[in-house]
Amino acid sequence: MSILEKFENFNRRLSTFFECVGLAGLLVMAFLTCSDVVGAKLFQRPIFGAIDIVMLAQIVAISFAVASVLILGRHVQVEFFVSMLPKRVQAAIDIIVHIFGLALFVLIIWRLGILGYSFQTGGEGSATARIPLYPFAYGIALACIPVCLVFVVKFFNALAKVVRR
Repeated sequence: MSILEKFENFNRRLSTFFECVGLAGLLVMAFLTCSDVVGAKLFQRPIFGAIDIVMLAQIVAISFAVASVLILGRHVQVEFFVSMLPKRVQAAIDIIVHIFGLALFVLIIWRLGILGYSFQTGGEGSATARIPLYPFAYGIALACIPVCLVFVVKFFNALAKVVRR
């Protein structure tokens, strides 16, 4: 097993763990929404801050599932033109796309770190429940790390295709 395959397996395990965190966020959203509706409609007692918690759980659910979505190829792609090109040219285009993707997510991690620090020093919280927002900004940045690792793996795989052909 090559180093790249070991790295890819590590990233798959890490992404799967993060996907489980995202699933927990999705379950919190579903449970809290149902509980809030039942509480509000049957008992006239809605859950305080339910909208804030659902909003933050949605952030967790989406951001922690991105790497798995990228690994599985479930993201939106437009490749009708590229698929008609020769395989070597397709791999060269893939290299460029993966470099841009990696650069974008490194930039996102950097800016989320700055935003999280700003939220932390400013004491920024959610609208009604005043839940601190900085852990979520840091969490999204953390969730973007496996995405960067996926782009690195895809970059080297595309590079190998260009060199091999």
